[in-house]
Amino acid sequence: MAEAMKIKKGDKVVVITGRSKGVTGEVLSVSRESNRVTVQGANKVTKHVKPSRTAAGGIEQREAPLHVSNVMLADPKDGKPTRVGVKFLEDGRKVRVAKRSGEVIDR
Repeated sequence: MAEAMKIKKGDKVVVITGRSKGVTGEVLSVSRESNRVTVQGANKVTKHVKPSRTAAGGIEQREAPLHVSNVMLADPKDGKPTRVGVKFLEDGRKVRVAKRSGEVIDR
């Protein structure tokens, strides 16, 4: 069974290693089976596409999935990479918390 990830679709993340190091973007998709995330604007690859009836062919730039260990959540306060913790609120909700600033990530 796949391990629970602390990064979800729609989160702002920073790529911390690899050829896209330093890129900040939104998570477009999460694959728990392969522990990979697709980040907007990061890890661009060239894809040759055949023409079809609806679309013209050509060479496209697409985002390829990154391993989840190569990204960190961006701190809501200053946008720098931060680790993620979990805490329970007074009303019993379980929320993710930025370790760097203590800000609650989930609303």
